[in-house]
Amino acid sequence: MTEDEDLLAAQDQAVEAERIRQEVEDAASDPAAQAEWIRQSNLVFGGLAAAGLVVVQPFLTESSLDPSAMVSVIAFAVSIPLLAALLVLNRQEEFRHRASRSALVSIAKAVAQGSAFVGLTAAFWHISIVAGIVFLAMGCIAVGVHSSGYVQLEYDSKFRSRYRQRRTPEA
Repeated sequence: MTEDEDLLAAQDQAVEAERIRQEVEDAASDPAAQAEWIRQSNLVFGGLAAAGLVVVQPFLTESSLDPSAMVSVIAFAVSIPLLAALLVLNRQEEFRHRASRSALVSIAKAVAQGSAFVGLTAAFWHISIVAGIVFLAMGCIAVGVHSSGYVQLEYDSKFRSRYRQRRTPEA
């Protein structure tokens, strides 16, 4: 290929990438999709907060904690308040029929879910090192399973046909 052909191919790829990005953005602004994301978030946030409360309870009466138990307690001290705030926010999102696009909310979601996962892993580690390693490995596999299934469901070969095509002005 010549430099001109390479440049044209790169430009075509950039145009195609922008078109796909726009299609994904259009899909993400779909009110039905946002409502489903809010419902799923309620399930995740509520489940993680409940798990955290159950896991932390036995540590409340302990006079001293080993390192894994301390990590678990600190991780849940971070996640539980954030998860509670996100659950309340989800009620507002549900009322307004749209999801928040705040960067702070996105960061809080990542921190809350990540610290809950760390807290659960550390709690399993406290019980048994093997259990902690197995939980950590299976958690990573579970993320892959969910991601794979989600992509197959949402971005299958018919994805582009579900949304109207934007017409570009002809030059």
